[in-house]
Amino acid sequence: MLLRRLCILFISLALLSASPAGWAKKTWQLKFATLAPAGTAWMDLLEAWAEEVRIKSDDRLRFKIYAGGVQGDEPDVLRKIRFGQLHGGAFTGYGIGHFYSPARALELPFLFNSLDEVDYVREKLMPEIEQGYRDNGYELLGWMEVGQVRFFSKNPLYTVDDLRKQRIWQWQGDPLGQAFFDASGIRPVPLSIIDVYTSLSTGLIDTVYGPPLGALALQWFTKTSYVTNVPMANGIGSLIVSRRFFQNLPQDLQKLLTSTGRETGEKLITTTRRDNEASLGILEAKGLKFTLNPEDLDMEELHQISTRAGESLMRSGYIPESTLSNINQWLAEYRANNKTEEEPVAGDSP
Repeated sequence: MLLRRLCILFISLALLSASPAGWAKKTWQLKFATLAPAGTAWMDLLEAWAEEVRIKSDDRLRFKIYAGGVQGDEPDVLRKIRFGQLHGGAFTGYGIGHFYSPARALELPFLFNSLDEVDYVREKLMPEIEQGYRDNGYELLGWMEVGQVRFFSKNPLYTVDDLRKQRIWQWQGDPLGQAFFDASGIRPVPLSIIDVYTSLSTGLIDTVYGPPLGALALQWFTKTSYVTNVPMANGIGSLIVSRRFFQNLPQDLQKLLTSTGRETGEKLITTTRRDNEASLGILEAKGLKFTLNPEDLDMEELHQISTRAGESLMRSGYIPESTLSNINQWLAEYRANNKTEEEPVAGDSP
């Protein structure tokens, strides 16, 4: 009798565990880091993305977002992803260069004449970028931008030679930044991005570079008085997740993460471009003066700087010659079809 009761109990437990009502719903938490401060348009969109994923996954996939660089600079975040302490993040070109440097060909100085050119070339290069990320252990969820990079300085900048006289910050360990400064004859001060605001305050540096929206979000504008009218480059960015985490998700959650990530990236590009444009007006209203106009520039000098920087990065293997060759070919095709004047600036000036 006892044996029979035990058999009935075991069978009942087995049936209960096999029934939908008895299933424990498996959940995943995606630990995601970004330098974007809380309260910015970037963070608003990332939080909206996280909420959309939570709802559409029926609470099976939740984000835990670490904002404002609390997990460290981008190399720190990548190291934590490799160790499994984090799973993904929103990265600028600087961080992207640590795992797939060819994508940074899109950030070469004075390469593009307009944002239309940026979009055209990026679309052509995207299959290579997606596969490159995958081969290096990451899944590209969404492409984004940080915006057109300008110089912010305590001192007026009217020529490239004026830049050479400044104490300019360089994002520590950034090969592309180093190639630009070497090609320009500038000796920068390498620092983590987390140390920039303090270093501006102490006078260790007097000039920084970044998009207008970033200068506002990080409060760099409060320590500078001048901003250049002509952008140097168009800063790229990506929403990524480790392949290890991604592949452990059920297929429906993989599809949800990639589809919503792609949409979020598109929203981030639209919002970033709009807000960077609006930020120029805000900076002017706050008293910053705009210098270094297109007519002040020696276009041949800029072309030489861009060429020297590209050649240096190709020699080092940071950007393959084939990638840059393809980009130049696509640019030539676009300009031939659209009658674009070849003025080597990074994008549309305000």
